[in-house]
Amino acid sequence: MTNERNKKILLELVKQPENSRCADCGAPEPDWASYKIGVFVCLNCSGIHRSLSSRVKSIRLDFWEDDLVEFMKSTGNANARAVYEKAVPPYYYRPLENDCNVLRDQWIRAKYQRMEFNGVTKYPPLAYTTGFHEGILWKKGKENMQFQKRKFVLSEREFTLSYYNKEDYFNMPDLNATFQPQKISHPHGLQITYQDENKTRNLYVYHESAEEIVIWYNSIRAARYAYLKTAYPTGSDEDLVPMITRNYLKEGYMEKTGPLQKESFRKRWFILDSQNRKLLYFKDQLDAEELGVIFIGTESNGYSVRECVPKHTRGNKWKCGIMVETPERQFVFMCEQEREQKQWLNALRKVLSRPMSPQDYTGKRRRPGACLQSTEQIVPELMLLIGSEEGMQN
Repeated sequence: MTNERNKKILLELVKQPENSRCADCGAPEPDWASYKIGVFVCLNCSGIHRSLSSRVKSIRLDFWEDDLVEFMKSTGNANARAVYEKAVPPYYYRPLENDCNVLRDQWIRAKYQRMEFNGVTKYPPLAYTTGFHEGILWKKGKENMQFQKRKFVLSEREFTLSYYNKEDYFNMPDLNATFQPQKISHPHGLQITYQDENKTRNLYVYHESAEEIVIWYNSIRAARYAYLKTAYPTGSDEDLVPMITRNYLKEGYMEKTGPLQKESFRKRWFILDSQNRKLLYFKDQLDAEELGVIFIGTESNGYSVRECVPKHTRGNKWKCGIMVETPERQFVFMCEQEREQKQWLNALRKVLSRPMSPQDYTGKRRRPGACLQSTEQIVPELMLLIGSEEGMQN
């Protein structure tokens, strides 16, 4: 009877607004609790807590002693957050339930194991707070699948991220970083994207240490945040933080034909960057350079998306069609399955429905025409501008 009473108390506690979501990733209806820390967590995060030797129980399935229930009542997610998240920097990425494991794992370890956010001054200072970071990352070759060690240097003062191979370098604005463990086939895989001469280029990197790759990610975010604060001095954190880095709304293969819609369909890897309103396509998913980009405006500006059946199907293997119409031309794509077709339609319509900002019009002018063909160029050393020079002048 005592255990039933305690379970009832716990189930009431987890209904309270501050406890109704996982303390670490925000997943709804957490069924587990760390009775060492006093927080309610989801199943996935409970496994990470257990790996830290934190004492974890199921709210519904395990036996709960009276003293543990009293501890959970006196603590809970809100009180724990006030201690363990007292001083989280605004740029530090707080993972969500669908984020990759390395982000959730390192967030939990940073909070409860390393005590990085308790407000106590750290010495030496945390790497992502210094404005400068350097080290070795494994980087994929531009023309092959081989990863090689490269030295990377991040400078917040200069708003640059560089990697070294030879003596030449390129300057690049509009940096983004997003974790891509499945795409890169490594649990710590990170994709870094930047603009170079009006072309979108990708670097694919990883580090064997989960802590180190997340330090790199948050160091990049810290530098991006510093740039945004300089470029938009009146901007609030609520406005600027979502602009630091972003995950892509949708990625995957589709078949694409040419402007006359009579050319052979060819399989291409597509990325929908909703923040920049760009649909980019590559020959393959790990290509360093885009083949082309399609700007996605709004319906009031002459853009639309719909299901379609192409007039010509030369070279076509897939049957679920999508037409994207811009003021310049029509684009026809084919998806392998109806489910993929619906996902792409929903994602594209989500971008279409969002009003265009002044920055969107600027981005459109940077890329005249519907698409640009890629050019081959060897990049022996790269220096990536963390922010756009154009934005710095606004």
